[in-house]
Amino acid sequence: MIHTIKPGETLYQISLDYRTPLAEIIRANPAIDPNFIYPGQTIVIPGFPSPSTIPYQIDVSVNNRWLRLLRDGVLQKQYPIAVGRILHGTPIGDFIIINKAPNPGGPYGTMWMSLSKQHYGIHGTNDPSSIGKAVSRGCIRMYNNDVEELASIVPIGTLVSIHP
Repeated sequence: MIHTIKPGETLYQISLDYRTPLAEIIRANPAIDPNFIYPGQTIVIPGFPSPSTIPYQIDVSVNNRWLRLLRDGVLQKQYPIAVGRILHGTPIGDFIIINKAPNPGGPYGTMWMSLSKQHYGIHGTNDPSSIGKAVSRGCIRMYNNDVEELASIVPIGTLVSIHP
């Protein structure tokens, strides 16, 4: 998978975001100087497929509070979601799903899918009345049956585009 460096990113933070050891990222990118990276530079993140090889994409509108599943660019399904509240906004940008964890417990409902941004994910909820609201700490909440369905369809590496 190819990652494009964003302003302010460090290799260390990128390694945390992708849950990939820094040494593996450095080893996968022998031509880069780990002490000098710059916005727009591309690096290889080992262990993840390129999103371009995956027919699915997830499109999230924070303001409209929906998540759309696309296959080859064609809308398959739209789901209602909850998003981050004031001071804990849902991150805007392009990410990938890096892992899935069924039954994570607590407020995360019956499924957790980590995004390639540390501490953020798409997950179920133990409070279905929160769907449609801005109430989370930045994660994308879904009804449990919806997130289970989504997780059964999309593979690791699926692109998640989040926009206002």
